Amino acid sequence: MRSILLFVDDIYEDLELWYPKLRLEEAGFKTIVAGHEAGKVHNGKHGYPCKADISYDNAHANAFDGLVIPGGYAPDKIRRYPKALEIVRQMNEAKKMIAFICHAGWVPISAKILKGKNVTGFSAIKDDLENAGAHFSDKPVVVDGHLITSRNPGDLPVFCKAILHFLS
Repeated sequence: MRSILLFVDDIYEDLELWYPKLRLEEAGFKTIVAGHEAGKVHNGKHGYPCKADISYDNAHANAFDGLVIPGGYAPDKIRRYPKALEIVRQMNEAKKMIAFICHAGWVPISAKILKGKNVTGFSAIKDDLENAGAHFSDKPVVVDGHLITSRNPGDLPVFCKAILHFLS
């Protein structure tokens, strides 16, 4: 069974984690949620809990077919963990799918993988994405090779379609 890794931390955007997770599971993928501590329950911006199945330290990029990073304020926490950034860099080097939405662009920015890439994200981080060397477009979804990006929860239908299309 093909597996997809999702990152989580406190104050994640509830829909941006759960919508892709459930769509991937419906499509037959195994989903594993990684956080800084296995078993820790994180609360979303709107109070929905999500338990980390494994820690970043026990997540290995080669064990997964792709990565989904939800937005909210969690990405500002996630990017502080060197192992999370290492996973992003390894998946990027292997050209595995890296899908991120809203504020989640902060994680690949910190992993330094966006120079010259076409992306979108929440308007508030447009400058951050451009300062990292990315080319920003205000579109519901932007696909650049193995990178899939979207702006906000309203873009989740096209974001998930792009994810499933890439993985098919």
